[in-house]
Amino acid sequence: MPEQIFPIIPEQITVHLGTPESAAENVTVPFTDYIKNVASSEIYPTWPEAALRANIYAIITFALNRIYTEWYPSRGYDFDITNSTQFDQAFVKNRDYFENISLIVDEIFNDYIVRQNDIQPLFSRFCNGTTSKCDGLSQWGSVTLAESGFTPFRILQNYYGDDIRLVENAPVADIEDSYPEVPLRLGTAGNDVKIIQTQLNRISRNYPAIPKIASENGIFGTDTEAAVRKFQEIFNLAVTGTVDKSTWYRIKQYYVGVKNLSELVAEGITLEEASLPYSTVLSEGMSGVPVSTLQYYLNIIAYFNPNLNLSPLDGYFGPATTAAVREFQQFYGLNVTGIVEEDTWRIIDKIYIDTVNSLPSNYSNGRAKLYPGYFLSEGMSNEAVRDLQTYLSEIARVIPEIPEIPVTGYFGTQTRDAVYTFQRLFGLPENGAVGPVTWYTIAREYDNLLFPNDSDSL
Repeated sequence: MPEQIFPIIPEQITVHLGTPESAAENVTVPFTDYIKNVASSEIYPTWPEAALRANIYAIITFALNRIYTEWYPSRGYDFDITNSTQFDQAFVKNRDYFENISLIVDEIFNDYIVRQNDIQPLFSRFCNGTTSKCDGLSQWGSVTLAESGFTPFRILQNYYGDDIRLVENAPVADIEDSYPEVPLRLGTAGNDVKIIQTQLNRISRNYPAIPKIASENGIFGTDTEAAVRKFQEIFNLAVTGTVDKSTWYRIKQYYVGVKNLSELVAEGITLEEASLPYSTVLSEGMSGVPVSTLQYYLNIIAYFNPNLNLSPLDGYFGPATTAAVREFQQFYGLNVTGIVEEDTWRIIDKIYIDTVNSLPSNYSNGRAKLYPGYFLSEGMSNEAVRDLQTYLSEIARVIPEIPEIPVTGYFGTQTRDAVYTFQRLFGLPENGAVGPVTWYTIAREYDNLLFPNDSDSL
């Protein structure tokens, strides 16, 4: 089952003490302290508890919307939110909190409002309802409703609509910038690519010059590169086809804009849109292509590093794979957990690519080369594609169902169809692209044909 990008509650939040463009101080405080501060600055502790709770839900959700959409970071600012009520909500540095407000915040700080079919925190606009009015919650109006017997949730429905719900007990974690630290480019694969594909396809509805990406599959192919290039051209960025930090956040900014995610009435992000094609954490007991990929990378690294041991390449994350992961983590100075999370995978991927790139051109001695470290897909043209076609052509001589293809170095429809057929015959995910597991399986079959008695194949 695909994973999703759900909002989480940050451990801390950085507040700019002024309007966005002012040269004011930034302060970083625990998220719960921030909510207590804002609530103690925005509302009165003598109000009915139902009104207090409704307002605190709105304050929490407003802040989470700013964080989830990266509203300010995507515009080049180094903070999450301001204390200017012209733009955000009141925050007074070092102020005291009201005790009853503090107790409520401790209870509900990880609850927030969403629309029924959306996952992003609602842009829960509010105003005092007397000197200022808006299309969101009226603070003094909520008092009147509470005195009439309205529950906190019914008060929220009165202002935000009947189609809202509360997400309760959301996880709390340290939130880092969403940019993946390394640029995304042709051949990159992963959840970050899928996110960019989804966002670019939505932006293209408002900017039709941006070509559609045929499949939001997390594989950075030539159609993704073309969409990135056109986006960069339209929005005056360096036209490289590579998603660096500036391009990443400009895409995020316009995606939030076209979907109105920081407006009370928003298009919203559905569960389907938020689905991620790749597991974000691998641990003992899991199986499938992600585990096979992990095992392949670890085995190649261990083959060239005598300090590490080989492990089974069976697609099952058992005790032997856990031991191999722990050994890798210890050798490279990572937290030794036996679990592959983002940091461990990033280092595994880097060491693998560095290992492959350091090998001499003739290292394979006629056998299939190692996976080049990036996905091959339709439209690409290079030496790795030529190698792939060589291997598939040889295999096609003994497996007639696989169409023979010319060895041109260009990944066209013939190569794509041959890859599809190979994947179907060998029980691999059928996507027509060649990642680590498909490459390894093709290379293994090629080596078995040419060197049937050779046990030294990688």
